[in-house]
Amino acid sequence: MSGPSYSLKDLADKVKGELVGDPDLVISSIATIQNASSGCISFLANPKYKKFLKESSASAIIVSPELSSRLETPGIIAEDPYAAYAIISSMFTKHRNPYSDKSISYFVHETAEVHDSVIIGPNVYIGPECKIGRNSIVHANSSLVMNVELGQNTIIHFNSILGSDGFGYAPQKDGYIKIEQLGKLIIGDNVEVGAGCTIDRGAIDNTEIHNGVKLDNQVHIAHNVILGENSAIAASCAIAGSTTIGKNLQMGGLSGILGHLNIADNVLIGAHTLITKSIDKPGNYVGIMPAQEQKNWAKSSVFIKQRKSK
Repeated sequence: MSGPSYSLKDLADKVKGELVGDPDLVISSIATIQNASSGCISFLANPKYKKFLKESSASAIIVSPELSSRLETPGIIAEDPYAAYAIISSMFTKHRNPYSDKSISYFVHETAEVHDSVIIGPNVYIGPECKIGRNSIVHANSSLVMNVELGQNTIIHFNSILGSDGFGYAPQKDGYIKIEQLGKLIIGDNVEVGAGCTIDRGAIDNTEIHNGVKLDNQVHIAHNVILGENSAIAASCAIAGSTTIGKNLQMGGLSGILGHLNIADNVLIGAHTLITKSIDKPGNYVGIMPAQEQKNWAKSSVFIKQRKSK
């Protein structure tokens, strides 16, 4: 099945860019600048790919004003070529609703509230007291366990578990007493939760994921965490319980944040970094030790211990 096609003018109008060349040029796909072919539109966002401006077979290229003089094909001049590409990418989606088959089976509890515009995949479970807002999508095999609220235009990808029990127990000499998780999980508007994520509902207060947050695959967020708006977390990260995080967090893959901490707005955390203390000012925080042979690591660890003790 062939996908949609657009004129170059259609695309330029969509991204509010300046059109260069034939406005009626037909664009049928989008591709990287080095792999594009006739009929494709591409983009140049990273300066290291400038050499492909002359070599590319793309029919049109999106460039910044700074590089517009080097454009040798039709194209679009946009202040942010990468953002323009992101907008245009949505126009080439072939299957906006992959679950159009009305025979798809999912479960919605009688106390749940789901807006008529919501798209729900097969084998989805929507449990007690859950609410899902306008134009949100819950993909196949995901679960909203209990007391979960999703805002508008939010996407939950495959196999994610929202509102699961937090890890709460009262220790005793002979074991543990389970603490019932009575709070909610509240997820805002325009949030995207990747595949295989788990986010716990609160113990008493709520777990909160604010507007615009983007989570990669296999991210775990524990109970009573507050995650500020427009934060972005890469794959396989974990945030322990009762930590409060400001706006615009960026968190590299395989990183972690311990519990009961406070993290300021505009914090960047490098890949494979563990945050063990509160952060009260914006900045780029990283704690990466390059891989070494074991015998060399043993020597390095002695040096690190000596430095810490001073």
